[in-house]
Amino acid sequence: MLKINGVYKTFNKGTINEKRALNGVDLELNEGDFVTIIGGNGAGKSTLLNSICGVFPIDSGSIVIDGIDVTRLPEHKRAKYLGRVFQDPMMGTAADMWIEENMSLAYRRGQRRGLRWAITSKERKIYKEMLSQLGLGLENRLSSKVGLLSGGQRQALTLLMAVMRKPKLLLLDEHTAALDPKTAATVLELSEKFISEDNLTTLMITHNMKDAITHGNRLIMMHEGRVIYNVSGEEKKKLTVDDLLTKFADLSGEEFANDRALLN
Repeated sequence: MLKINGVYKTFNKGTINEKRALNGVDLELNEGDFVTIIGGNGAGKSTLLNSICGVFPIDSGSIVIDGIDVTRLPEHKRAKYLGRVFQDPMMGTAADMWIEENMSLAYRRGQRRGLRWAITSKERKIYKEMLSQLGLGLENRLSSKVGLLSGGQRQALTLLMAVMRKPKLLLLDEHTAALDPKTAATVLELSEKFISEDNLTTLMITHNMKDAITHGNRLIMMHEGRVIYNVSGEEKKKLTVDDLLTKFADLSGEEFANDRALLN
C-alpha cells in the first residue's frame, strides 16, 4: 500500500543552517497496517508525513501509494489518496464555513466541480448520519460555523472529514497532542473505530509512548531521519515504555529527548 525507498531530505542545503531531516528512509506498509511512529524532537517524524503529502519535494528516493508513484506529484494531486489530521485543531477545517459546507468539501474531494455545487438533501442526510457517530450532537448543528466549536469538537470533525472518503492512506500527525486528556482519549477512540471499521492503512505520529504501544499493529522508532526500530505483532504487544527507552538508548547511543513523551 505504501512503499518509501531511500528517501532523503535536507533543508537549507549549503548554508550554516543545513539540516538533514530524512536520511535514507525505507518503509513499507501493507494494506490495513496501523503504524504508530515515535521519536525524539527533530527525529524526522513530521517531515516524513509532509514528504508523503508532497508539502515539499524530496531530494532523492521514491514514494509509492497503492502502486502509484507519487514522488514527483504536487501536493494537490496526492490529496485524493490521502486523509490527514494535524496536531492543531484549527487546521483541516475552514472556521468561517458551516459544518455541512466543510463536510461537503471533504465528501467531494477529487470530483470535478460544475455549476451545481449546492448541498443536496441526500448529502445532508449522509452528513447527519456520519456526524452522529461522533456522539457530540453535531448532527443537529449542520449550519453552525466551525469556528464556534471547541478544539475537541473541531478535531473530531476533522478526523471524520479525513476518513469519510476512505483514503488509501490516513496520516495522523500528533492529532491528540493539543487536547486535554479526556478529549484526547475520545478522539483516539474514534480514530481506532474508523480505522478498524474501514481497514484503513494508517501512520500515526504520537508523543505518548503508551498510546504508541496500545494502538496499531506495528510501531516504528525514528532517530536523526532514519527508522531505527520496527516492531509488530506479539513482540509489540509485550512492550513497555521502559523497553522503548532502553531500545532507543541501545540503538541511538543517546538518552530519549522528548519531555512530552516521558511525562505520559
